[in-house]
This record gives sequence, C-alpha cells and structure tokens, in this order.
Amino acid sequence: MAHDESAHHDHLQLEYQPGLPLSNGKLIVWLFLSTEIMFFAALVGTYIVIRFGAPAGSWPAPADVHLSEPIGAFNTFVLICSSVTIVLCLEAIHAHKAALAKRWMILTFILGGVFLGVKAYEYQQKFSHGIYPQKPRSLIHERANLQYAAAVRLLLKEKWDRLNKKSADVELSENEQQQLDSLTILLSEVVGRAENIAVDPDRAPEQRQAALDQLAEYVNGRHGGHGGHEEGAEPPFAAELRDEKAMLLVERTQLEESKAKLEQELKNIQDAGENGDANHRAEVDSQLSIVDSHLEKIGNRLDGIDLLSGIEHSIIEQYGLHLPFVLPSGNMWASTYFLLTGFHAIHVLVGLIVFVIAMSMTLGPEKAGFVENIGLYWHFVDLVWIFLFPLLYLF
Repeated sequence: MAHDESAHHDHLQLEYQPGLPLSNGKLIVWLFLSTEIMFFAALVGTYIVIRFGAPAGSWPAPADVHLSEPIGAFNTFVLICSSVTIVLCLEAIHAHKAALAKRWMILTFILGGVFLGVKAYEYQQKFSHGIYPQKPRSLIHERANLQYAAAVRLLLKEKWDRLNKKSADVELSENEQQQLDSLTILLSEVVGRAENIAVDPDRAPEQRQAALDQLAEYVNGRHGGHGGHEEGAEPPFAAELRDEKAMLLVERTQLEESKAKLEQELKNIQDAGENGDANHRAEVDSQLSIVDSHLEKIGNRLDGIDLLSGIEHSIIEQYGLHLPFVLPSGNMWASTYFLLTGFHAIHVLVGLIVFVIAMSMTLGPEKAGFVENIGLYWHFVDLVWIFLFPLLYLF
C-alpha cells in the first residue's frame, strides 16, 4: 500500500513560473504607463484644484476663450475610433492577415493625424485672438485698470502712426482713410476719455473704475466675454449712448443759440466802430471762444458716440484689431490649457512615430506582442483625453 502511494507521488510534477506571467516587453510598457499615469494625474489634479478653487464667475467659459465643444467632441470621437482600429489591427494579426493588419494600422495613423490637425487648428484660433501664455502677460489682462488702458492706447497708436505715416507718402484708400479717422476717434473719445476719467481726483473711485470697465466692454464686447455676444442683443452700452447723445444734442442746440446771439452782439459792436466799447468787445470775443471750444468738444464726443453706436459687438470684432482684452483668470487658463493639451499632443505624436515604424514591418503573428504594446500605449493616450475633454471643454 505504501508502495502504491509512493508511485502516485512520483507522477505529480509541479511547474513554477520564474517571473510574472507576461513578456518583458509588456512588463516594461506597464511600468512606463504607471509613471505616465502619475504624471498626468498630477497635471489633471493641479488643474482641478486651480479651476474649481477659483472664485465663482472668475474662470473663463469655453466661449470666452474660443473653445468649441463640437470640435472637441469630434476630436474625442476620432481618438476613440483610433483605439478601435488598433484593436482590429491586432485581431487581424492573430488571424494571420498581415495585409489587413497593415491597413488597420494605417487607418489608426490617419486618425491620430486628424486629431493633431484639429488640435493645431484650435491652437491657431487661440493665437489669433491673443490667447497664449507669455511672461509677464499676453494680450490678456486680469482686470480693467490704467495698465490695461495704456496697453490698448499703445496698440491703437501704433496702428494710427502707420496709417498716418503712409498718408504722408501716398494717398490712402477709402477704407484706410476710414480706419485712420476711426482710430483718431477711438484714441481721443474712447481710450483717452476713459483714462482722463480714471485719473480725475475729483471723481469718486467707483466712477473712475466704471470708466475703465466701460472701456473694456467696448473693446471686448458686453455679452459673452472676449469678442462674444448674444444673438439679437444690443451693442455695448447702446442705451447709455442714446441718452448721452440726446443730452449732448440739446446742449449743442443751446450753445449754438448762444453763439448766434454773441455773434450778433459782436457785429453790433463792430458796426458801432470807434464808438464801440473795447472792453465789451473783448468780453464777447472771450465768450465766443469758450462757446466754440465747448461746441468742438461736443462735436468730437458726438463723433465718438456715432462710432461706438455703429459697433455691433466689440471694437475687436468691428475693426479686426489685435487689442488687449480683459479676461479674469485668463492667463492662468491659457497656461493650464496649453500645458495639459501640449503634453497630450506630444504623446500622440510619439504614438504616430511608433505607428510609422510598425507600418514598415510585415505584421505577422510574431509582431503580435509589439503591436499589443503599442495598443496599450495608445489606449492610455485615448484615456487621458477622455479626462481632458470634459474638464477643458464642458466646465
């Protein structure tokens, strides 16, 4: 009986796996991805703390920074489709269909290229509107203050100087002359007026700040932030402009009547010849000069109101000018957006480079492990974007 038990134990053979039940290549990929997970977790976590720690209403909405949710959703769909095609490529390899596998690999590469192309278009949109991280700041200002007004004035003056210098050498076209006239009014009656009010010590602090806020809204557009507007909404400060224009027209009528009386009085003095009172004449001349000065100021302000009333949404949109704009937390948004999407785009680019290497090979069964490792990396890239899309585009 003991002999039988010994014979039974002789047939029992145990096998031990010397390491993990996966290839060295896959182990390295998983170790690499674990470091990448920690890297992006830190970036995303930092963004969440900054974004949701900002005071209510102080973080830019997607429309304020020209983020298009449909474009972001399309890019998300493209990247998800590319994850499907890399899986189909691996399945074709397991089925010993090398030609089909290569076609799926090529399609994955194309989809990744489409993703980067769309991202490049989005970047170009940000750059064209002056939204990018730059030290000490790009065109973005956190609040309307004298530094902001000075930045607007300097850029308007540069454009005005170029057109004015050109007008001295050649005759300006009708469009260029209109731009020069508009810039003249903007400098004096919009920016200059806001700056004068902002530094007037006789005005209350609330009035000084209101003048700068009004300038920012003329430049940005009142509705929807930077360059934004609501469909069918009135232009910025339309009601205020109408009221101011009505008062100025009444004042101008009164001044013109006073001027007509003073001119008649001066004519009577002149008709009197030597019998006229010289002191009276000097006094009338002085009063006429004051009235003319007031009429000129009113005329300039009415020109400014007419110009502003013709702006449908913002000075930036109306004249296509590259001007500073006020966007609370805008510089922080730009820094975090380009940091997160930039690192993700670099990872997509690395994936495309590996795809090019893979497409140069014959994708037979012996390459199944290599393609599987590529797929793991590509799925990780896709997963990171699944987190970035709602964070950046929807909140």
